[in-house]
Amino acid sequence: MEDEIVSVFPIHYSDILSPNVHVHQFPLLSRPLQIPPSAAASGKRIHARIRAVARKLEIHVPADTRPEIWNQDKSKQFGVARLEDDSEKNQDGSSTKQRDGEEPRLSDVRLQSEQIPQQGVYMLGVIHDDRLHLVPVSETHQFRPTLTYLDLTSRKSGRSKGGAGTDSDSDDYPPDPDEPVPVVVAPKKEKKSVEGKEVQMSARKLVEDRNNNIQGGMSAFRREMLLAMRAVEEEPWQAIEYCDGGMEESNQVFQSILSDSEERLECKTSIATLLKSIRGL
Repeated sequence: MEDEIVSVFPIHYSDILSPNVHVHQFPLLSRPLQIPPSAAASGKRIHARIRAVARKLEIHVPADTRPEIWNQDKSKQFGVARLEDDSEKNQDGSSTKQRDGEEPRLSDVRLQSEQIPQQGVYMLGVIHDDRLHLVPVSETHQFRPTLTYLDLTSRKSGRSKGGAGTDSDSDDYPPDPDEPVPVVVAPKKEKKSVEGKEVQMSARKLVEDRNNNIQGGMSAFRREMLLAMRAVEEEPWQAIEYCDGGMEESNQVFQSILSDSEERLECKTSIATLLKSIRGL
C-alpha cells in the first residue's frame, strides 16, 4: 500500500542571508535560551561576543540568583577564581562592569561554542503561507558551559593541602587531569652490595623522522595543536548584540527568509550524479 500524499508545498529557495545563517545547539533539551525571571526583573540581559578568526562564539546568560537555589558564598569564591582565570588568559571576560571596591561575584553562565563540521549541505526550512522556504546553513555550532575557573580553584585547593589528605571523599572538586598523579613509593628492601661496573654511554642529537616526530620530544601535530590553542586565546573578543526571538530585529531577519520570487530554478544535476555524490551508497 502506497503512502497517501497529504499535501504539496511549492519550494522557495533564497540565499540572501548567506553565509550568516548558523545552527546553534544548546544543552537545554526543549527549553528556550532565555534569562531567568529574577534576572529579567532586575534589568539584566544576555550578552554575546565573538572571535571572528577562530570562529568561536560566547554567550553570557545571567544566573538565577534567588536565595533558595543560589549560594552567595560560593558565588563570591567562584567569582574571584573566574577573575583570576580571565587575568591568566589575558582576556576581559566580564559582561557587566564591576564597581570600585565591589567584591567579584559569579553572576552569569558562559556558554562557548565549538564549530562542528557539516556533512553535505544543511538547509533551514520554514513553512509559511503553505510554502516551504529554504535557506542554506553555513555553519553549525555546539555550545557548552565553560567552567575553567573550577580548574584554578582545584589547583589552589591541592597546593593548600600540600599533598596531604588525598582521599577523594574529602576533596570538594574532582582531581585535575593535568596534574601529575602522586607516585606511591614502595618500601625499599635491603640489597646485597654489588661490585660497581664501568658503563659507557653516548649522546646524540634529536632528529625528526619521516613522520615529523622528534625523538624524545613532542610530535609536530602536538606542536601545531598547541600553537593553534595559543592563537585562539590571544585573539581578542569582540562584543556583539544578542537579539532574543521576540525582538524587532529578529522579526526583520525572519521576514527576510520568506521569498516572494516566482522565478523557477532549473536543476542541472542528474539523479545518477546526485547518488554518486552521497557517501556510503
